[in-house]
Amino acid sequence: MQNKFNKLTVAVALASAALVSAQAAASGFQVREQSAKTLANAFSSAAAGAEDVGFMAYNPAAIGHLDGRQVAGGLAFINADFELSDASASNSGFSYGENQSGQGGESAWVPSFAAKTQLSEQWDLGLAIYSPYGLSTKYDEDWIGRYHAIETELKTIDIQPTLNYRASERLNLAVGLRAQYADATLSNAIDLGAQAMDPGAHDGFAEVTGDDWGYGYTLGALFQATERTRLGISYRSEIDLTLEGDVEFRAEDATGQTVLDGARAGNTLRNGGGSAELTTPASLNLGVHHQLTQRLALMANAEWTEWSSFDELVVEFEDDTDDSVTEEKWDDTWAFSLGANYALNDQWLLRTGLGIDETPVPSGRFRTPRVPDADRRWLSLGATWMPTPELGVTAGYLHVFGDDVTMDQRQSDPGNDGRGDLQGDYEVEADVFALSVDYRF
Repeated sequence: MQNKFNKLTVAVALASAALVSAQAAASGFQVREQSAKTLANAFSSAAAGAEDVGFMAYNPAAIGHLDGRQVAGGLAFINADFELSDASASNSGFSYGENQSGQGGESAWVPSFAAKTQLSEQWDLGLAIYSPYGLSTKYDEDWIGRYHAIETELKTIDIQPTLNYRASERLNLAVGLRAQYADATLSNAIDLGAQAMDPGAHDGFAEVTGDDWGYGYTLGALFQATERTRLGISYRSEIDLTLEGDVEFRAEDATGQTVLDGARAGNTLRNGGGSAELTTPASLNLGVHHQLTQRLALMANAEWTEWSSFDELVVEFEDDTDDSVTEEKWDDTWAFSLGANYALNDQWLLRTGLGIDETPVPSGRFRTPRVPDADRRWLSLGATWMPTPELGVTAGYLHVFGDDVTMDQRQSDPGNDGRGDLQGDYEVEADVFALSVDYRF
């Protein structure tokens, strides 16, 4: 068996780093936990809820539903569990192992902040700061799939100034600008032992980092159709990112270091850099909120995400190395959710919701251990305490039930020549806890 020690190895690593930026906690890459209130309703209130200024992250027109000034802050804790079982791995006939398992789930904290002021009877100005994408997975360095992935981490932040126009007593129209920063770190093992005729015994490791700023916009409308029924629609544009990356290689023993030194003498496996272009997809939210009785409110939301824009990854280099192209072929997806609020009294509001979220990954061939994405279902509950009319404190919990899925990475697939085959079954689930505080003045 032979590994190809050339800059294509760096290409695969950098392409994976870009992939990380396009896949995260929810299906695909999305992080929806910008508000404990929406989380407690399984995101069914995202487009039309407009309960506080934090809803600006879902629909910028939400701030037109609120008079005066308001601030809100929140913190969500995501504990994801990705477990691979019945796994087998090989390369060019050599087996790395069979019937093994691997645990890659990690936890992450997701903060958010929003504020607004009313400029006049017709105009509102707001600012939201939140994380729309993110991921953290980490496997042991000696696990069976180490040549495909070890550590994956993505952190993003959106800064969104928003302007709302109160077109009438019933209609709000808003636009927001989005400045998005993304920072990614990725690592995987390299089978240096293959060049020493001892495959799987002398590993090296590659770590890639990359970051960039990108810019886009969001549009929203909120329409009070009747005294009890409110409709919402919002659109979030795609954002183009170019992740400028650095790659570092190291060996874990003397034999691996000898192989690594030889590769560097041939102008391969050198510490260096490159870039990967990525377009984060556009999305559309549609929602309805209906106050059925004085105590009971019902809500529904549908979200479409244009994952088909994530068709391939192209990596360019600082030297004359040919571009590396990796096909992804993701599908557009829909997420649907229903929710309800029940007011016990003037101070306590109970919340619940359920939903379904499609995966954009079309088959096991495109599922990777970095993000073993699957169709999922949501079940949530929570409560809001309002000790005064100006102050609200909300706690929410959401459980993610992921479908059991297969992974079928093959050596013949683009980018896998040095990584080999990796097959197995993934179980996916997550628990999310959120807390938020909002204050009007």
